[in-house]
Amino acid sequence: MNANVSQKEINDIVWRACDTFRGAVDPAEYKNYILTMLFIKYVSDLWLDKFDEYDKKYNGDKTRIERALARERFIVPSEATFAYLYGSRDMTNIGEIINIALEKIEDANKIKLENVFRNIDFNSESALGQAKERNRRLKNLLEDFADPRLDLRPSRIGSRDVIGDVYEYLIARFAAGAGKKAGEFYTPPEVSTLLAKLVDAKEGDRICDPACGSGSLLIKVAQQIGSDNFALFGQESNGSTWSLCRMNMFLHGKDSAQIEWCDTINNPKLIQDDDLMRFDIVVANPPFSLDKWGHEDAGSDKWNRFWRGIPPKSRGDYAFISHMVEIALEGEGKIGVIIPHGVLFRSGAESIIRRKFIEDNILEAVIGLPAQLFYGTGIPAAIMIFNKARKPWDKAKNKRDKHVLFIDASREFADGKQQNRLRECDIEKVAATFKDFKEIEKYSHLATLEEIKEAEFNLNIPRYVDTFVEEEDVDIPATQKEIKVIEAELAKTQKELDKYLGELGL
Repeated sequence: MNANVSQKEINDIVWRACDTFRGAVDPAEYKNYILTMLFIKYVSDLWLDKFDEYDKKYNGDKTRIERALARERFIVPSEATFAYLYGSRDMTNIGEIINIALEKIEDANKIKLENVFRNIDFNSESALGQAKERNRRLKNLLEDFADPRLDLRPSRIGSRDVIGDVYEYLIARFAAGAGKKAGEFYTPPEVSTLLAKLVDAKEGDRICDPACGSGSLLIKVAQQIGSDNFALFGQESNGSTWSLCRMNMFLHGKDSAQIEWCDTINNPKLIQDDDLMRFDIVVANPPFSLDKWGHEDAGSDKWNRFWRGIPPKSRGDYAFISHMVEIALEGEGKIGVIIPHGVLFRSGAESIIRRKFIEDNILEAVIGLPAQLFYGTGIPAAIMIFNKARKPWDKAKNKRDKHVLFIDASREFADGKQQNRLRECDIEKVAATFKDFKEIEKYSHLATLEEIKEAEFNLNIPRYVDTFVEEEDVDIPATQKEIKVIEAELAKTQKELDKYLGELGL
């Protein structure tokens, strides 16, 4: 492949590889095999590129070449390269051979890749079928990835982020076909872009997503910075999704990202000096209204995250929000979280927690989104922005500290057949309104504490943003005149029809 091969061509080549599994394997499952094979191809091409570079530099001196390669970003043993696997494609135990190759890659890169491939089994009968069918599928997969246009060596593709883009493309396509399971690993890119603009990370920031899925939201927030001066952290409870996230970070060049495989609420692993790590920016699209989130142990939480109140057993939304607020740096941390609308107005334990967030004056904005933006659910969602740099209500002096901004962005979007989408203009309007912290008729409102108290701390957006449009007055005389004209035309048409029916003897 060379720099003249378009991103679309590359995307199409890899997407066609999915034909190997369609109809036989669930999309939520076969994504793991496709994306892992893409990772193998990527590190193999990197390795080949470096080998050629050092071979030329050291005139074929094997000792010096091996010494130089040992210091490279990834080490790929000879029996783990894509070329080796492709050459073994007709073997009756090809699934086992691929598994062994993954083990070798993991062992050679323990610090970076330990356990990353633990949840991927290319020799699984339950997932890929009995031996004959499994071998056929894996052979086809290897042959698809051997397309000469899919050459991912940096010397061939230049500085383009081809591999990162194709990975994001594939995850988006898998999410579109995965139904409800899509929400477990993917946030639509337009929503991620919007949230990244709202939290507006800066150089030097530590950024965390405690429900990071495949990592796309984390990457979007980092890309908004415009430099490499940041640190990424994440937690993910699903083992397969955690593996995808780790690979996603490497494919985007975010090698130093610390992504932990754990249950964020019950067993957080981003710990420092026996305390929860703290971050400048915390973002997440946590599971909506998660049942059995750990309510039974929340009262004795080691980290005291639920001091404002314990969320109900069957809805863990405020468990994630409470965790996110606690791990944001005191006096400066920002939090952006995607939520179902019920979080804004439900009563009981949630209303108590919501009231305390408001009384603490750390809630900065509530933004309503259009329906059908998210894969697997048609319900509309919202974004809550918290800012721990805000002054207490009694000390608030500037407009931003004295109000909570409500934005109703639910009516402005591109209408899709199955999935709606935020347009660039929609994203920019929300971001600009939040940045300027301004009121726009029938779109946004700056609410005072008194207004929110009067609404009994209910944050339902229609209480604050009036989007009602009065219907135009009906001109009764003109309408009656129009009806008479229509009736006259109808009578004339009926008379002509009767005439024709009579001529036909009907």
